Amino acid sequence: MTKKINWGIIGLGKIANKFAADLQLSNNAVLYAVASRNEEKAKAFSEKYKSTKFYSSYKELAANPEIDVIYIATPNTFHFKNTMMCLKQGKGVLCEKPMGINYREVDTMIREARLRNLFLMEGIWTRFIPATKKLLEILDNKTIGDILFIHADFGFKADSNREGRLYNKKLGGGSLLDVGIYPIYLSLISLGIPIDIKAMARMTDTNVDGYCSMLFDYENGAKAILESTIEANTPTEATIYGSKGSLKLHKQFHHSEKITISQNDEETVLDIKHKGNGYTHEIEEVNSCLLNNDIESSKLPLKISIDMITLIDRIKEKIGLKYETKNSD
Repeated sequence: MTKKINWGIIGLGKIANKFAADLQLSNNAVLYAVASRNEEKAKAFSEKYKSTKFYSSYKELAANPEIDVIYIATPNTFHFKNTMMCLKQGKGVLCEKPMGINYREVDTMIREARLRNLFLMEGIWTRFIPATKKLLEILDNKTIGDILFIHADFGFKADSNREGRLYNKKLGGGSLLDVGIYPIYLSLISLGIPIDIKAMARMTDTNVDGYCSMLFDYENGAKAILESTIEANTPTEATIYGSKGSLKLHKQFHHSEKITISQNDEETVLDIKHKGNGYTHEIEEVNSCLLNNDIESSKLPLKISIDMITLIDRIKEKIGLKYETKNSD
C-alpha cells in the first residue's frame, strides 16, 4: 500500500476552499489538519472537508508530527513568516504565489529549506495544468515556429473594499502580485528572462496597482505584452504568435481547457480538461516529490521562483510599488 501524504492548510480563505476540495480527489493525500486564527472558522472548515484536526494556532498545526507538508494560503505579506515557521518545525511547504514579497524573502526561504533538506515549492498551479503541459510540447516542437511575440492579460473587477486583501497594501494587495504573476510566468516559460522591461501602472487610492502594463524585450527580438488589473473584467486570454502560426490559450488562460492553433488560415482546436478545480495536478506533483524524497519539483524548480521574484521586483521598481513589511525592499 502506497504511503499517503498528510497535508495541513494554514489560512482558510477562498483559495484554500478550492484546494481542500481538490485534495479530496487525490488517492495519495489526506487532509490531516487545518488552521485559522478564528477557531470557529477552523472548525467549520474542518467539518466541511473532513480533516482529522483543526487549530486556532498556525504554530500548533506546524508542530503536529503527523503532518508531512503544509499548504500556506494566507495573505501575501504573511507568506515569508508562515513559511519560515513551518520549515523550522521540520515541515515541507507549498506556499501560495507569490512565495515572497521581494527577492530577499524568497531567497531566505529557499536557503532555509535547503539547509534543512525540506521540500519547498511555490504554488504556481498553472504549471501542472494539462493544457500547460501541451503548450510546452507545442513550443518545443516548433509547431508555430519561432516565437515573435506574446500577448497575455489577466483582469477582473474586484470587490471595492479598501480593507480587503486586494486593495490593502499591508496585505500585499494590487494586481501585479495577485494576477500579474500569471502573464509573467507564461512569458518566463515561453521566452525566458527579458533583457529589458518597461512597465507602467495606475495606482489606487490605497497605493497599490489597480492596473499594470508590462513590455518585455528579449535578446532574440521577441516581445511580450502583458497586462493585469483588479479594476475591470478583461478577456484573460493569451496568444503566442510565431513565425509559422499562432497559439491561443482560451479564458482563463492560466488553467485553460482549450487551445487553438492557427496555421495557414486553418484552425486546430484542442480540448484539454483538467481535474476538479485544477489544483489536483499541483497536489499530485507535491505528493510525488515527497514520496520520492525530492526537496523540489523538477517541473517547477526553485530557480523559477527566484527568476519570478527578480522580474516582479524590477516591475515594482518601474511602477513605484513598495510594500510595508518587516522584510520589504
